[in-house]
Amino acid sequence: MFVVTAVSLQAQAAETVAKRGPILVQFDFSYKGPFGKDMTAAMTDLAKSITQEPGFIWKIWTENEKAQEAGGIYLFEDEKSAQAYINKHSARLKMFGINQVNAKVFDVNAPLTEITKGTLRAR
Repeated sequence: MFVVTAVSLQAQAAETVAKRGPILVQFDFSYKGPFGKDMTAAMTDLAKSITQEPGFIWKIWTENEKAQEAGGIYLFEDEKSAQAYINKHSARLKMFGINQVNAKVFDVNAPLTEITKGTLRAR
């Protein structure tokens, strides 16, 4: 009986994860530049490589030259992919001399996002 219950709980957990849907990750950190067109030129190869990350759906690049901050909003297929990317990107930023990185993970409310014209799929 206990094994059946454990299997039932595992099935429920797997179903919950499957229903969870895409995971949004928000990064922000202090950044001294470049910004704008110079950032685009400097980061194009990085942007292309990010598209190859497992579970990656899309990214919105963020920058605020006045506040000397940058970051991004990412969408991943699942939490495992999101967490793996957080670890990888945080280590990469540290290699760039950025030691304080804020990363937050959010579930996405798909029905409300679609109403407000958000896209949850890769192009």
